[in-house]
Amino acid sequence: MPKLTIDNQEVEVEQGTSIIQAAEQIGFEIPHFCYHDRLTVPANCRMCLVEVEGGPPKPVASCAMACGEGMVVKTDSPMVKKARKGVMEMLLINHPLDCPICDQGGECDLQDQAVAYGNDRSRYHENKRAVKDKPLGPLIKTIMTRCINCTRCVRFGEEVAGVTELGQLNRSENAEIGTFVEKAVSTELSGNMIDICPVGALTSKPYAFKARSWELRKTETIDVHDAVGCNIRVDARGSEVMRVLPRLHEEVNEEWINDRTRFAYDGLKKNRLDKAYIRDEESKKLKPASWDKALSVVAEKLKTFNSSNIAAFSGDLVDAESLYAFKALAERLGIENMDCRVDGAIFDSSTPAGYSFNSGIAGIDEADAILIVGSNPRHEATLVNARIRRNYYERNIPVAVIGENVDLTYPYEHLGTNPQDLEKLLKARAGFAKTLKDAKRPMIILGAHVFTRPDGAAIQHLVYQAADKFGMIDAKNDWNGFNVLQNTAGRMAALEMGFVPKKPFDLDEMGLVLLMGVDNAGAVDAINPHSCVIYMGHHGDLGAHRADIILPACAYTEKAGTYMNLEGRAQRARKAVDAPGDAREDWKILRAISDAVEFPLEFNDLAGLRAKMVAEYPRLGAIDEIVPSEWKAFGDSKGKVTKDDFVNPIENFYVTNVITRASETMRQCTEKFVEPEFKEAAE
Repeated sequence: MPKLTIDNQEVEVEQGTSIIQAAEQIGFEIPHFCYHDRLTVPANCRMCLVEVEGGPPKPVASCAMACGEGMVVKTDSPMVKKARKGVMEMLLINHPLDCPICDQGGECDLQDQAVAYGNDRSRYHENKRAVKDKPLGPLIKTIMTRCINCTRCVRFGEEVAGVTELGQLNRSENAEIGTFVEKAVSTELSGNMIDICPVGALTSKPYAFKARSWELRKTETIDVHDAVGCNIRVDARGSEVMRVLPRLHEEVNEEWINDRTRFAYDGLKKNRLDKAYIRDEESKKLKPASWDKALSVVAEKLKTFNSSNIAAFSGDLVDAESLYAFKALAERLGIENMDCRVDGAIFDSSTPAGYSFNSGIAGIDEADAILIVGSNPRHEATLVNARIRRNYYERNIPVAVIGENVDLTYPYEHLGTNPQDLEKLLKARAGFAKTLKDAKRPMIILGAHVFTRPDGAAIQHLVYQAADKFGMIDAKNDWNGFNVLQNTAGRMAALEMGFVPKKPFDLDEMGLVLLMGVDNAGAVDAINPHSCVIYMGHHGDLGAHRADIILPACAYTEKAGTYMNLEGRAQRARKAVDAPGDAREDWKILRAISDAVEFPLEFNDLAGLRAKMVAEYPRLGAIDEIVPSEWKAFGDSKGKVTKDDFVNPIENFYVTNVITRASETMRQCTEKFVEPEFKEAAE
């Protein structure tokens, strides 16, 4: 490990560490534009110049120079200052004076570094170069005259997102970033290019000219559009969410988020439920009502029906606190017909190891062979797919798929399309079976949608057998390669609480159905037309249209809550904005209902609810930790798998839940990226 001195401070670093990385470790700032610690090093902006004693008689690029033993580096010498001023002067030659109208204003690396390291005046008096803007789609706004050709966006597309649509064209003063043919950037991670752009060349099109960064109230919270549990920051002004940005969490989403998480926020203010409604018996139309009236009618209905004739369902976006209150109320009323699997999934839920991503998202980096069964992680969990892609390209690990043959942004071996192909793999001794057997840390990823098949439990057991045969469970080395890829934010916490029926029940026979955030077409359509439906939710969507009584609730940005992600990591979300109108948190609505039916729940505030929840379910109290679950046999060993092909659950990545269905931005993405694919497939 080489030792070197940076500005009179000695530091020891690992072999291969660059000077700029070593300086960051001891807290010295070296300005840069093209360098990014998650991308390759191009060394083309030259802003990170430093002086190395005994080295070349000129400044060197610290991002491309590896540390050497005894090296003496100066980051603030007269030579370095003069060089940086020269580089900054060159970068600003063609850069327009757009700061007053640029959405990057206040968050611009070029602004900050021009003030800190640049000159106080320009010596350039020629006409500035102009570059044509590029149409990159409904999400990214381009003003390419501002571009400084740092190539961050190009490298992100090629290295992280897996698309090569952006590139650097031409040479010298004619160099520019663009697409070789006019085409929108079609990756699900395109919004991250906005974050890593150090100038205002790439900005958010939906956010354009809406607000300045210093006007916004910033709240750190958790995303609910999939089960990854991405850490995000919600920026709001007043009661309106203005934008959503990623937060750094190395073990979950690193510093990226997908486009659905980033841009679907406009759906939070459309088609919202802001008051209670009761269906009029004569006109059969929903009419507004006060909370007192709605609660009294709910109480009357709950007292009218026998508990065995009542069913309770929780939806995909529900937080753990609301689930706990829902279950507590159901138990107080003697309701046993409860379920969180509104998609009809059939599997053994007796042990968390049977439905969790046991290796953890960060564990993908350690895997040396991966088998994906019945899943499209690119759409179901984009950040999980990005990890697999990185592992493939950094370590060249073998990847195989049994399921639909789709573009996952990395090469893989396609072994088949149905469960019988998995049975063949189990019996094989050569090919990918040998690859898994020889691997030290093999991994299998099973799509949760597989459980919605009639043979879902049998497939679960079959995958368990595969994990056992190929040595994916290695307790000595703390490795569990059996992984189920859940794709909804509320499912894991509900399963943790046992929000499943003790015995099967027929929904068609239920006289009263309680829906909390359920907007799945299959579940809503399965309800008997003559049943009375009470719906708690935040959007006037499928569940609200079927309901006889509507109780307006809060969306994920409007309440504090706990969400458990696909790996079993409990994370806390925080309230960013107020809910519209009369909408209230789900647990408060349930607490009020319990009073109305004269079975009051044993908590009066969020702290009291959490205390009881954590006491009963300790894993939900281990915030930002993964508590390993016991590994044991599970699944239906008697059932047989069918030869029906696996079908991926998400046809349209941009529209997957009630919020995205209300989003105009997601509709535009569907028209631009998804509908042309359907037309092409049909032709």
